[in-house]
Amino acid sequence: MVKTVIFDMDGVIVDTEPLHYLVNKEHHKALNIEVTDEVYSTFTGTSNKNYFQTLKNMFELADEVDDLITYKNDIFLEAFDHSEDLDLLPGVKDLIQDLFQNGVELILASSSEKVIIDKVFERFGLAPYFSHRVSGEDFPESKPNPAIFEYAAALSKAPKSECIVIEDSTNGIKAAKAAGIYCIGYIGEHSGLQDTALADKVIRHFSELNYDVIQQLKATEDTK
Repeated sequence: MVKTVIFDMDGVIVDTEPLHYLVNKEHHKALNIEVTDEVYSTFTGTSNKNYFQTLKNMFELADEVDDLITYKNDIFLEAFDHSEDLDLLPGVKDLIQDLFQNGVELILASSSEKVIIDKVFERFGLAPYFSHRVSGEDFPESKPNPAIFEYAAALSKAPKSECIVIEDSTNGIKAAKAAGIYCIGYIGEHSGLQDTALADKVIRHFSELNYDVIQQLKATEDTK
């Protein structure tokens, strides 16, 4: 039985991936570097810390990683506040409410910094539904390292065997599976080059999921 659902945030709950892309492109231009879309896609789901440490090494940037993160987040938060059309992914709020009303514990495990997570939760009124918010900034390694999901599962009131993860990125799905947690992969409009092959179940719209469907999916998996 599923008693806890662990949600990723960017690209799963809120459609921020296009905004992150535009902000990072602006930042790359300011740094006078060029990151191809193919290379950029490999970082989806990872933390800014991992992203900028890799760029610093690749392009021999003089800037400190913390300064690069702060600069990027400043641009992102300003763009976030002025993006009137930014919204939750279609159907995800209904799923969150359905799970919550059926007594399922909800935990967020996002690679984003806490300041961005808090902004999203405040803007879309998500705080009442989630028992915990876990940020990738608190871990030395980001997804696909499983640490963030192992920690999120440890916070759950239920054992890991009664948890599932909902993810949209290659790195996030790899992290969930490395943590030994059942994973539903979401393919959204802006999923791009992300690979969901390792996910236990793949969906293209959150209307495909509800409390009963999730229980059935996990029960079927547990009988294999």
